[in-house]
Amino acid sequence: MELGPASTVTLRAITADTVRLVCRLSEALTPQQRKMVADNAVSIAQAHFEPHAWFRAIYADETPVGFVMLHDDPEKDHVYLWRLMIAGPYQRTGLGRKAIGLILAHARSRANVREIRASYVPIEGGAGPFYRKLGFEPTGEIDDDEVVIRLAVR
Repeated sequence: MELGPASTVTLRAITADTVRLVCRLSEALTPQQRKMVADNAVSIAQAHFEPHAWFRAIYADETPVGFVMLHDDPEKDHVYLWRLMIAGPYQRTGLGRKAIGLILAHARSRANVREIRASYVPIEGGAGPFYRKLGFEPTGEIDDDEVVIRLAVR
């Protein structure tokens, strides 16, 4: 069965049994895309040293297709979409959009969260158009050469 809009997307904890599969997903990015997002292995390592990191594998049905990591500080009125990666073969299938929907649901589960913030590298083939289609708007800030964006959750 082909994965896409009809697939059920879930965010699942990464376990000792699944960590290698999730790390290998980074290999399915183009060289250009690898310049825009850290390898999943690096992200998972960073998450273990950041107390406010919240990270999950993105699954379509029973297949791991991506990775998401948030900076989710309960003292703040926003969550920061630190990493979002959908492996190459699964891009442009609606799975990233569904994953963002689940991230929104997570943010809405926290009473004090008003928005999701993220950033992207402003280059051709970058994630800017994807985020704009989902309603993210630029904040006017640039952070480490990346355009900072936000999406209201309430």
